[in-house]
Amino acid sequence: MLKTATRAPGPRNLMPLLEIPKLQSDPMGYLLNAAQKYGDVVHFEIGPVNIFMLSHPDDIRDVLVTNNKNFIKGQGLQRAKNLFGEGLLTSEGEFHLRQRRMIQPAFHRQRIAAYGETMIEYGAHFRECWRDGDALDFEREMMRLTLAIVGKTLFATDVEHQADEVRDALGDMTDALNGLTVPLVGMLGPVPSDKQKRFDHAKARLDKIIFDMIAEWRANPSDRGDLLSMLLMAQDVEGDGARMGDQQVRDEAITLFLAGHDTTAHALTWTFYLLAQNPDAEKKLHAELDGVLGDRLPRVSDLERLPYTRMVLSEAMRLYPPAWSLGRRAIADYVLRDYVIPAGASVIMSQWVVHHDARWYREPFAFEPERWTTEAQAARPKFAYFPFGGGPRMCIGDQFAWMEGTLLLATIAQQWQPRVAPDARVELKPMITLGSKHGVKMMLHQRGK
Repeated sequence: MLKTATRAPGPRNLMPLLEIPKLQSDPMGYLLNAAQKYGDVVHFEIGPVNIFMLSHPDDIRDVLVTNNKNFIKGQGLQRAKNLFGEGLLTSEGEFHLRQRRMIQPAFHRQRIAAYGETMIEYGAHFRECWRDGDALDFEREMMRLTLAIVGKTLFATDVEHQADEVRDALGDMTDALNGLTVPLVGMLGPVPSDKQKRFDHAKARLDKIIFDMIAEWRANPSDRGDLLSMLLMAQDVEGDGARMGDQQVRDEAITLFLAGHDTTAHALTWTFYLLAQNPDAEKKLHAELDGVLGDRLPRVSDLERLPYTRMVLSEAMRLYPPAWSLGRRAIADYVLRDYVIPAGASVIMSQWVVHHDARWYREPFAFEPERWTTEAQAARPKFAYFPFGGGPRMCIGDQFAWMEGTLLLATIAQQWQPRVAPDARVELKPMITLGSKHGVKMMLHQRGK
């Protein structure tokens, strides 16, 4: 029985067999409708399970920042330990703090700047391989590109020759995990046996690739400038001075591997999809690129000179946030406004819901990069936009992702104007990240032709 004098509004005693199909078919619409109907705090009861959705930036800040110690990762990600082990995404408490402390140097500004050269190199290589009039699944192409980049920056190796194997393995694993991470649904049932078998097989394939790379490094240890070297050399200088064992390095590597290519690939896919439908914004982007870069490739040092490019990416990630929902679980009773969230209850905070709230964004479904001027950002609550989470568990690679997304957007848009193909079937597919059901088929048009 929920212990509260004032009960948070929301649908009562939902029947799992009736609600799960609705959630699975359109989880983002389901959550958005609930927020619009019931307000900033929505209480769902599904059988014996208590779930609260928070949609006001101040409440989200309180959970992620002010009172973060009262919450652990949501149940879906706890169950995802089958893949991530004790990596940063799933570990908790002192162990998580220790691991983050050890890994943080890999994401210092100077180190990330070195990765930027790799991003530009691979972006230029991909754009030169395309031909005017090509019809591409842009989502798949961006996956190939960001997979190549994360392979080089994480493992100092060219994984393009293994790209299909790695991509298929990641696809099988994320497919099995998707049901666990859809809000409300992932708390109610096991992974189907056929998906579990594919997951186990895919995990074994990917583990072999990573453990072979670890063994290769240990046979000839040196700082090769990649993230794997940093993980293997990392030492807990503030603690017991220990280094990570192979299994822990694997857990952190697989977390960075998956997060390091999937989110950026989706962000870029939706960015070009939106630009194709908003020619005025595209013209402004091209004008900035032409004025700053001319005919040369971008450099890391150009990032500060490309504010509109960053604004375009920011707006695309508002409309189509790669991470569209995140969850926490209360470890003790938590007072929020006039309500009590009891220990053990789950808390959902959806970027999709908050990023489409008309209180913070006029015409919230319109694409308007000008929302991201310094003045416009200052006028909104901080957690009206949280594509990478927030607080001490904010994504450790957020600056890596911003740099990669901006540099690749500049590199590709400098030469190409993708257009949505007439026969494209573009439908959102909310998985661990926000992908598409049928890919995003686009026609390539070379600028200046």
